[in-house]
Amino acid sequence: MKLPTDHSSPLVRGLFSFWAPTPAAMRGWALASVVVNAGITVSGAVVRVTGSGLGCPTWPRCTADSFVPVPHPEIDPLNMAIEFGNRLVTFLVLVVGLACVIAAMRLSPRRPSLVWLAWLQPVGILAQALWGAVVVSSLLNPFTVSMHFLLSIGLTAACWALYARAGEGDAPVRPVTHGAIRRLGHVLLAAVFVLVVLGVVVTGTGPHSGDVAASRFGFDIETVARLHADAAYLVVGLTFALLFALYVTGAPRRVRQAALALLVVELLQGVIGYVQYFLGVPAALVTLHVLGSTLVWIFTLRVVTSLRTRGPLTEPAAPAPVAAPSPV
Repeated sequence: MKLPTDHSSPLVRGLFSFWAPTPAAMRGWALASVVVNAGITVSGAVVRVTGSGLGCPTWPRCTADSFVPVPHPEIDPLNMAIEFGNRLVTFLVLVVGLACVIAAMRLSPRRPSLVWLAWLQPVGILAQALWGAVVVSSLLNPFTVSMHFLLSIGLTAACWALYARAGEGDAPVRPVTHGAIRRLGHVLLAAVFVLVVLGVVVTGTGPHSGDVAASRFGFDIETVARLHADAAYLVVGLTFALLFALYVTGAPRRVRQAALALLVVELLQGVIGYVQYFLGVPAALVTLHVLGSTLVWIFTLRVVTSLRTRGPLTEPAAPAPVAAPSPV
């Protein structure tokens, strides 16, 4: 019987590569997990800016008597479809997460570090789903919505850690730059996290609550927006300092490229932020800004993990051929 992993179609082989994974396939599934987790973060923003947060007013059912959308006199069908679509994306994220777990457990030789990092995904997705019930039952309280986003950020970090570890060996960590530069990278990561948290506070204070019934933080929107902008200036300054230090010290090219890419993403994100602010926070730009914040987080993780290595990933050695006996 022909197995899917032996199929003639590269697409079929790729989809079932988690069952007989190579190191490259393992890393491919880890990258897929980063992408789908970023995707569900953005789809959650679409739910919010379209006012679809309570399009499915119950959990786990969409309505009190149905798991799928059904006509309801008090709910707009489009809002219901958008919220239900976001819930369906959760299943895609779960499928990719389980594929990572299976690939990590079937990889030969098995690497325990990959196995436990992979298990963080289904566990994190389950936590996200359960927290989604809290979000709905609280009528989109801004604190619960904010935590929903931050859980996604944490899960994305776990996915990136799996991707990074899948592409390197298991030797002890070895810095590839000066220790002070690596510490600067960690400070940058902390600053970006603070920037993300402040962005969440701005979101929970401003418009686009997800539903007219949702409450808002009681902060002054001008004040929290300025704090968020100040944090953005700090992050850009730290990134420029890191990039300058990497060039001055002759750091490896891949590290310098990672820092430069992060700086470009930050500047583009800054442009989007200012444009959306002066245009009155239009929904489309809010969604784009959420995508930008997710990319800033991922590119920052990329920079930090590039500042150290565990040595190259080595393929398992092929068994030596057995010599045939000499004829007598």
